[in-house]
Amino acid sequence: MKKSNMKFAVILTVVAVALLAIITVISSNQTLEESEIVREEVDLTGQPILGQDNAPVTVVEFGDFKCPSCKAWGENVYPQLVEDYILSGDVKFSYVNVLFHGEESVIGAMAAESVYKQDPSVYWDFHKALFDAQPTENHDGLWITTEKILEVSKGIAYINQEQLKQDVEQELTAEQVNIDKDLFTKHNVSQTPTININGITMEDPFDYEAIKEVIDRELGADKNE
Repeated sequence: MKKSNMKFAVILTVVAVALLAIITVISSNQTLEESEIVREEVDLTGQPILGQDNAPVTVVEFGDFKCPSCKAWGENVYPQLVEDYILSGDVKFSYVNVLFHGEESVIGAMAAESVYKQDPSVYWDFHKALFDAQPTENHDGLWITTEKILEVSKGIAYINQEQLKQDVEQELTAEQVNIDKDLFTKHNVSQTPTININGITMEDPFDYEAIKEVIDRELGADKNE
């Protein structure tokens, strides 16, 4: 009887040690995966924000009004993001101007900064309207001009047309545009759109399932803290 008890105790000990080893391996793997995540938080001081300021997850788009892929992202991915996460208060969204298409990119960025300076509440209306104005064909052709900017802004209340025209023509919002330039340079942005979630840059900005996975993981981590 004593031998049986001793044998049983030995088996229990072996099982316990094995379970402890498995738990340790799993824990170490989870820690390793977390440590492998590269985070580069984006300084959003003075940037337009859509959503609640205290949202636990921040999604940043580095984009260009001249970029057709950014227009496509805004039409196909952005509405899902708003519906699933921004309206619920889980995510706040920000946009940083990138200047990869020369003078037109600069004009678009300066106009957007002018509208934001005038009234942050109408910035996103102008943002959408300017992307909507991007031609579906021959997008490389000249289209972002002061005239087009003023035409786009006509349908949006609370935008001072004269101030907008002055800001663009005299480059009065160049300082704000240069802040964005410093940001996309600092974060080594090489393509538009580039999507950053709580400092994590997505490999494929159009993979919404991957975007959801990162957001859900970040939301879970926030609840566990």
